[in-house]
Amino acid sequence: MKAILLGLFALSISLNVNANESGMKDKASNFGFQETQTRLESAIKEKGLTQFAKIDHADGAQKAGLSMRPATVTIFGAAKGGTPFMVASPRSAIDFPLKALVWENADGKVFVSYNTLEYIVNRHKIAGQDELAKKLEGLLGAIAKAATE
Repeated sequence: MKAILLGLFALSISLNVNANESGMKDKASNFGFQETQTRLESAIKEKGLTQFAKIDHADGAQKAGLSMRPATVTIFGAAKGGTPFMVASPRSAIDFPLKALVWENADGKVFVSYNTLEYIVNRHKIAGQDELAKKLEGLLGAIAKAATE
């Protein structure tokens, strides 16, 4: 019995670690989908960043005769933030510019989700950019907070 309990405990720890290894942060919003998206875009602009693109997945689904809950990816950034990572690891360009997803779940709850800089740095084995990664992680957190609170 003790061995079974220890096994279940180890499995629960493993599942929790794997869930956190997705590299994504989800921040629940106090607002509806459109208000959250508008606030996200405003926060990006207020931080002096460039919004490069906005991909409305629900609109694309509708045009294809399909339906899905609202989900929009906003791509944004600044060369000073992403370039050092791409110089250190050219393949990291797949993760830059930065992206944020505003989405609504089946219960109507809205979230802002984004890849953490820790995930991006680890994924591409980037060394020597710890301070910049910390700064960008703080920036992403501030943008998500402004969009959701």
